Amino acid sequence: MDNKFISQITRLFRARFPYIYITTFEEERAINLIKNISSSEKLVKIPREVYVWTQTNGFILNNQVMEGTNTPDKAIDFIKNVKKHAVFVMCDFHVYFGIKGRQVDYNTVRHLRDIISNLKTDKFRKNVIFLSSELIIPDTMSKEITVVDMPLPTLEDIKAKFSKMVIQNTQIDTTELTSDDEEKLCKAALGLTLQEAENAFALAMVNDGKISIEDLDTILSEKMQVIKKTGILEFINSEYKIDDIGGLENLKAWLQKRNNSWSEAAKKYCLPSPKGVLITGVPGCGKSLTAKATSAIWQLPLLKLDFGKIFAGIVGSSEENMRKALKTAEAVAPSILWVDEIEKSLSGINSNGDSGTSSRIFGTFLNWMQDKKSPVFVIATANNISGLPPELLRKGRFDEIFFVDMPTEKEREEIFKLHLEKRLKNSDVAGNIEINSTLCKKLAQMTEGFVGAEIEQLIIDSLYEAFFNKRELTFEDLTNSIKNVVPLSVTQKEQIISLREWANVRAVAATKKSDMETYNSNKKDDINASRGGRTLEV
Repeated sequence: MDNKFISQITRLFRARFPYIYITTFEEERAINLIKNISSSEKLVKIPREVYVWTQTNGFILNNQVMEGTNTPDKAIDFIKNVKKHAVFVMCDFHVYFGIKGRQVDYNTVRHLRDIISNLKTDKFRKNVIFLSSELIIPDTMSKEITVVDMPLPTLEDIKAKFSKMVIQNTQIDTTELTSDDEEKLCKAALGLTLQEAENAFALAMVNDGKISIEDLDTILSEKMQVIKKTGILEFINSEYKIDDIGGLENLKAWLQKRNNSWSEAAKKYCLPSPKGVLITGVPGCGKSLTAKATSAIWQLPLLKLDFGKIFAGIVGSSEENMRKALKTAEAVAPSILWVDEIEKSLSGINSNGDSGTSSRIFGTFLNWMQDKKSPVFVIATANNISGLPPELLRKGRFDEIFFVDMPTEKEREEIFKLHLEKRLKNSDVAGNIEINSTLCKKLAQMTEGFVGAEIEQLIIDSLYEAFFNKRELTFEDLTNSIKNVVPLSVTQKEQIISLREWANVRAVAATKKSDMETYNSNKKDDINASRGGRTLEV
């Protein structure tokens, strides 16, 4: 359990804080922790009995029901009159504080305020804990109640639960489970409650009577439920692999070197978890694909943050939505948080049209990026770098800024090979087309200035042509499609040149240095001759 939480509750007990509000969905776990703290002479000096109140039963102590205490007024009178050191846990008492569709019960609130002096000065030490899944406090008691967030189970808690389940289920086969695999499964369950983690492990065990690293997807599916319930973050189920990215060897090498950097093995090197990466450059060159592939490479959940869902009509709710989204991302850590086309999301931060809401949300996001301790890796993609505020680009926000330029000839060969194999390898429509280096090189030479998205689309257009004519695909279909495309290097020539000028001093080229040098030596006066980004090997 988080020692910070235990220490905080202990100090509040000893300082005789009258009212403590703990927000959690794990009622049983919270009550057990409170009982452990209250009974420890080492922690609280003066041990206390723990009474648990519900509206259905009233107070219960050691399985004994205190008759006639199930109404708020009777419960409060009971607290006042108890002649022993005690902690009173009030489950779901927030319903009297004014939940949606229900007015504040001012009589109950007044009654609680009336006994504050008794709680602070009585010779018997007493503390009242409101235990609820949501935070609702009446304004008149905002100064009297101390709010404490109960953290989700730690890795040690989840490991203990996992080990207990394995011991209890002796028929489960664990021969394929290594210690590293066990750590990955338990880390995958971070962000779940103990009950949710137990359910996920149980489901993985009953699927095939064994537990192994192959059950990782089962654990992540439980996380998906947590993410869906926020309504703000989107869980992206990516099936892309590193080999699905054509070119960008520099960027891929950087990502691969940081795989498992949040593991126990990485701690031996005193390595911090990587903060994130900003990928900018020419549209259609694989920025979003890289974000999706990283999730598969690292075997981490990919969460997409949509700033459009952050903004809401009620004043103050947008800021709360952002905090909720970031808290969820941390809860399911280690994870990847993807912000696509971030420049569009931040387009309104310099305007006053929304009374500064955009600026406050941006400030919250920046501060979180700078100070976050949880292993949440941020991948931000951007097409128009002129729309990015300078605060976002300074060191400390991202580990590195990569510039994705139009693919070199070698990279285009890889892209052609990927998409042709994807659509023709097991197809009867390939005809006489043999997917080899000669074909891909010839097509790459014919598509100077094309981006990856344009190459994929021209292959699709060629297949449509063959489909319409009810025949096999031909090389002429591909060449005709190439002739019909006006690439971005023509339609957005000035913007690309501007992007490269910016990237030359601010970003690292995603393309491998040797590929760039070979490519540039063959280009003299064309737009393709001047590549963007610093040529560093990472």
